[in-house]
Parts: sequence; structure tokens; C-alpha cells
Amino acid sequence: MKNLKNFSKQVFLFLLLTILVNELNAQTVKSTVKPTVIILNAESRGLPNDATQLGNILRAEVEKLDDFDVTDKYDVAFLIEKNKLNISNCYGKTCLLEIAKVIPTEYIITGGAELIGQNITVTIRMINVQKQSIEKTTTIEFNNLPDEIQSMFRITVQTMFNKTVNQDLLVMLTKQNNFENTLNNPNQNKINLQGPRFGFITVLGQDREILSAAKVDGGYEVNPLFFQFGYQFEKQYLNEGNFQALFEVIPMISGLEQSLFIPNLAILNGFRNSKNGWEFAFGPTISISKQLDGYEAGGKFIAGKDPITNKSETRMDSRGDSRLTGALLLALGKTLKSGKLNIPINFWCLFPSAEGITRLGVSFGYNTKP
Repeated sequence: MKNLKNFSKQVFLFLLLTILVNELNAQTVKSTVKPTVIILNAESRGLPNDATQLGNILRAEVEKLDDFDVTDKYDVAFLIEKNKLNISNCYGKTCLLEIAKVIPTEYIITGGAELIGQNITVTIRMINVQKQSIEKTTTIEFNNLPDEIQSMFRITVQTMFNKTVNQDLLVMLTKQNNFENTLNNPNQNKINLQGPRFGFITVLGQDREILSAAKVDGGYEVNPLFFQFGYQFEKQYLNEGNFQALFEVIPMISGLEQSLFIPNLAILNGFRNSKNGWEFAFGPTISISKQLDGYEAGGKFIAGKDPITNKSETRMDSRGDSRLTGALLLALGKTLKSGKLNIPINFWCLFPSAEGITRLGVSFGYNTKP
């Protein structure tokens, strides 16, 4: 009899344990089931994206949360076609609840984006089908940056469901006075001023006197104001919003109108503001000119070394040999725009030595690059 009682207790405990385990498993399965949601089109006003594209973006961002069982868009499309439903302008609660009668779901997420003034407003709503009410609504106003529409939807979705939002990205997309960058000024880094250059150069100091002097004295008998022309090649190596850093190579030829051939090559590092058109550049410039080693005596420049000091100096002289000479070039410019036409105007000067500024010039160009 005692053994029978013990056996009964064991059977009872076993059954009780089995019930508890099954109940726990049922609760676990229930807790892991994600609520179902359908996402149709998202309204688009004043944007290059249509309603279908915005709906796909919204669906992708909700799927990334991994909090919902989002009905596959192909299944939704099949059911819509099968039941002859019209969703072209179905964004309101009443219309969407009618859709939910045909496509069973617990929630519907809808929304849209609209260009209002200088801002893009993104709104997302979540409708509880069982309660037939809007459960959540989130609206965020962004800068007018249509290329970043997916990031805008991502931020709005993350905000609605209390997820971590990239604050740096949020600031760049929403703050009007934030520092310029390639994200909030995507089109400002494309300006390119490569193209022909024309202008004038004038010579100062001792070289000016030499150019005007007679050829018998080593001069050139020319006016020290020359026309020059060439071409500017440039390569951008840093673009951040309205700021550009450039590598510029500018070959030029001067003096042809006075039967002279003076080649020059400038290799510059430039900094440009694409918003207001101002530019600053500096770097070495190399040219070829005739140079003579000699000394001053009796108001004349004589080739060779001074017999007293046994020293000589080098200067530009038509009687000398062609040599490479170098100097530092500083330039300041401003670009004028007329439609798609760019007209860069630059003022520049040379600092070859302790003599100070010996060349001044102005040049202008044109192109139709963006």
C-alpha cells in the first residue's frame, strides 16, 4: 500500500512538471513571435523619388530593425492584384484599414516625404489594426538633400522605435548652420576651372630696365608689358562641402607679340571656395630666359668677373645663355559665373629673391565645366 502511494506521488509530480515545462515552452514561443506588419507605398511630394520607391525604402529600414515580421512585398503585390485593390493614393487610416481586411496583419506602417520650402519633412505612422487607431507618429524636418532620402527615413524609423540614431548624421541632415561638408552640400564639390588662360604680365625692377635697354647693352628694346596665353590643368585632391584643395599645372607662353618666346611653367597648390568663387594658390614657377654672369663698370654690364673683387653676379641679358630660373608665385582669384559658364580671373605676383616683387600679372579664362 505504501509503495502504491509513493508511485502515485511520483506520477503526479511527473505530470505537474510536464505541464509546467509545456507552459514555459508555450510562453517562450509566444514571446519570440514577431508582430506582423505590411508596408505599402509612401507618399512623395516635390521629390524625385516616386511613392513606390519611398515605400521600398521605408520597408527596408523597418526590416533592418528586426522587430517585425514584415510581409514580403511580392506577397503584398500578389494579394493586391488578386483582389483588384487600388493603393495608388492609399495613405490614410481608413483606406489602409480596408486593405487590412484583405491582407491580414497586426500593424500597418505608412508615411511619406514632402518638400516644404527649403526642407524635406518625413512622417511615419504605425496603425494598430485591431484597435483601428494610429499607435505611433513621428515627424522630422530635414535639410533639402534629396540624395539622402534613405538616411532620412532611417533616422525617422529609428527615432519612432527608440533605436540608437547616428547623432553626427542627424546633425548634418538637420542643422542649417552646420559646417559645410559633402553630405549637406553634395553638389558644391564639382566645380572645375580647367581650361585656357589669357592675360598680361609686367616686369618691375632691374629686369624692367634691361628689357627697355638697347641690345648692345644686353637689353631687348621691348615694352616690359607682355601678352601671355596658356592652359590650366587641375586635379582636386580634397573636396569637403564648399572647400576644395587643388593641384594645378599651368604652362604659359609670353612675349610673342614682341617677337619674344618666353615659356613658363607654374606648379601650384590651390584652395578654392566653390560657394563664393574665391581662390588662393601658391607654388614654384619655372621659366627659361637668357642669363649672363658679369659685373657693373662705368654704367655698363660686362661679362666675366670683376677684376678687383674677383666676383660676378647673374642677371637677365640678351647676350647670355638660356637658363632655367625659378621663383615663388602667389595668386588670388575670383570666379564669375553666367549660367554654366565659368570665368576665372586671377591676379598674381612673383617673389624670386631679396629684390622683392619683380613680376605682376592678371589672367582670365573660361569653361563650361560644372
